[in-house]
Amino acid sequence: MQTEKIIRPPSGYLTLGIFIVLLAAGIYLMAIRQFGWGAAVLLVDFILVLPGLIIVNPNESKVLTLFGKYVGTVKSDGFFWVNPLTTKKKLSLRARNLNGQQLKVNDKMGNPIEIGAVVVWQVQETAKASFSVEDYIQYVSIQSEAAVRHLANSFAYDNLEDEDAGITLKDGAEKVNALLEEELNERLSRAGIEVIEARISHLAYAQEIASAMLQRQQATAVIAARKLIVEGAVGMVEMALERLSEKEIVSLDEERKAAMVSNLLVVLCGDRNAQPVVNAGTLYN
Repeated sequence: MQTEKIIRPPSGYLTLGIFIVLLAAGIYLMAIRQFGWGAAVLLVDFILVLPGLIIVNPNESKVLTLFGKYVGTVKSDGFFWVNPLTTKKKLSLRARNLNGQQLKVNDKMGNPIEIGAVVVWQVQETAKASFSVEDYIQYVSIQSEAAVRHLANSFAYDNLEDEDAGITLKDGAEKVNALLEEELNERLSRAGIEVIEARISHLAYAQEIASAMLQRQQATAVIAARKLIVEGAVGMVEMALERLSEKEIVSLDEERKAAMVSNLLVVLCGDRNAQPVVNAGTLYN
């Protein structure tokens, strides 16, 4: 695997001055009919001097190769002169966004889900990006999709089916994003790519089971709410019986207590307003 070698070539302004001088000399020699010397000077000027001038913009680099051998990378921005016989490949060092497409995959429990991610990345080592992979941009896209698929297969969407799950795709956003970023850095290190940030941008059940899962979530919420209501109602009934006994307002046998508990639970746990009934007799008639 190629290791990056950063070089700083000489300034191009001096070489530009030499180019202008040689250009003027060649034109002068041609003007005084020294065609052979004039052509030779101009040939040297345009073949050996001018092609070596390069401009490197901020957050860009030039990867240099000479007859198939890696020479080095120019990362400093400015105007330089390099060996004119080298091949110069421009490589951007700017941060880029990869807005991954929505993938349809199965989560850990086998439920079909839709998931997508946004990845912010940049080239860190130009030699690896240029020589270790065929096309580093396509490599980032394919490996990012593979990492998102692997992440979705490793965790459940939520804890409805896997109650012991420590991390779920829905509730463990920060941990899931951290794991995705770690896996992407591991996968893309071969291409000299650094992942700055990776986040899940879309997460939902697939359309064919979305309505069924929504009903299931609603039922779970209703059961949880009912459980809380019953626990509160039992506490209130217990408190009412204790207060009646302490104040000695009325003496209740076990059968009357059972009737009172039943009535209170109906009133407190019912989802409709209670309708009072006037009992003109007694509990036994």
